[in-house]
Amino acid sequence: MTQGDAPHVLLITTDHWPAALLGCAGHSVIQTPTLDQLARNGTRFTNAYSECPVCIPARRTLMTGCPPREHGDRTFQVTLPMPEKPTLAQCFREAGYQAFAVGKLHVYPQRDRIGFDDVLLAEEGRPYWGVTDDYEVFLGQRGFAGRQFEHGMSNNEYLTRTWHLPEDCHVTNWATREMARMIRRRDPQRPGFWYLSYAHPHPPLVPLATYWDMYSGREPDWPLNGAWSDDPARLPYRLQMQHDGWHCRDRMEIQRALQAFYALCTHIDHQLRVVLGTLREEGILDNTIVLFTSDHGDMLGRHGLWAKRLFYEYAANVPMVLMGAKGDRRVQPGTVDDRLVGWQDVMPTLLGLAGLPVPESVVGRSMATDAERAFLYGECLEDAMASRMIRQGQYKLIYYPAGHHLQLFDVQSDPEELVDLAGHPDMLTMREQLTQRLLGELYGSDLEWIRDGALVGLDQPAHQPQPNRELSIQRGLHWPPPPVQLEQDPPTAAGGLK
Repeated sequence: MTQGDAPHVLLITTDHWPAALLGCAGHSVIQTPTLDQLARNGTRFTNAYSECPVCIPARRTLMTGCPPREHGDRTFQVTLPMPEKPTLAQCFREAGYQAFAVGKLHVYPQRDRIGFDDVLLAEEGRPYWGVTDDYEVFLGQRGFAGRQFEHGMSNNEYLTRTWHLPEDCHVTNWATREMARMIRRRDPQRPGFWYLSYAHPHPPLVPLATYWDMYSGREPDWPLNGAWSDDPARLPYRLQMQHDGWHCRDRMEIQRALQAFYALCTHIDHQLRVVLGTLREEGILDNTIVLFTSDHGDMLGRHGLWAKRLFYEYAANVPMVLMGAKGDRRVQPGTVDDRLVGWQDVMPTLLGLAGLPVPESVVGRSMATDAERAFLYGECLEDAMASRMIRQGQYKLIYYPAGHHLQLFDVQSDPEELVDLAGHPDMLTMREQLTQRLLGELYGSDLEWIRDGALVGLDQPAHQPQPNRELSIQRGLHWPPPPVQLEQDPPTAAGGLK
């Protein structure tokens, strides 16, 4: 394959988007016409998971093709440099691609290009790390320096209002516009690898009024609670901490949060039409591989829980929609694939479809082959805050070591995970099989949960609710830039849950 024949590649990621929030997945309220059409032109993977459903570890997985055990972060280490492994961007660039990114990278140092030729950053307002990102620079050029968070909403809670600046200043519009410009400014003699990383629907929940109005008067799909989650006092310690961390309990608060969240999703969906339209008008859409996914989902009130870092479907099951270049039989239009896949599989998939070698360091496998895995392992946080997952076939085992809590769900027949089967007599053999799988995956500090070859976990700490002193990492006025703090983000109320 010559460089003139090589396909272009567009990788699109979002932040906090559950797999269920797609019209093509059967959601009754969400409007995602662009992504639905993309799915009709390619393959939608229904059992795609974030191996560590929180931003930084997931993005390390995406860019290295490796799960947390290999890339070194399962706890959200904000000042940890990328591992010494070939990155997805590096592989494309070294193969002659022009490699550009727009949006959120979430790497350290912030200006580390991790293999890209250039990156235009939108890092959710973190100037206290010593970098004014490119989106903040744009706002300054528009006369709104430091006013990104003047709406007063935090990027780690679920209060909402509509966007406070002109429409073209919304970060979704900015990222779309800059990516379209990059595509138009490409070297026409070389293929492009373009990474478009949207910050939303991650809070702050501040959609444009146009999209807020689109969902006004529409009844959202109300989050359900399983019997196992009815009493917060009986939840595992890890879930008690998460339950206390975000306060969106009132029916009106929940309705507003869901309305704003859906509005942010549809805004992204519509803006994708501008990027895809640019590819079409440049005459290169037919020769472009497109993959859409998200670093993790959001519980959105299921079982009384919000946000991520959990292995229930709404937090860990992510959208994965792949469209190949026109005529590439490895990605059949209009197909739905139920195989277990993860973010570690994105790198080998895109490299393979582009006809490029996959580095030996990559653990994932291409989704554009017949390869199947027997199970998928997930891990997030450590010690008393840890949770672990084994997904095998239709069953999912979730483990909380603090208090030694095992949960077992049949996600095929019970996708809302309302019935915990861990104690059901007919499921003891399956529970034991999955527990043995889990034991085989544990390493590092997790080995303290094992005694005489058996999983015993840790004592459950006393749950002490804490006041939300930081207003869930409320941002302030960013002009002039605040003092540099390089250690990490300020703590949140929920035990440091970012």
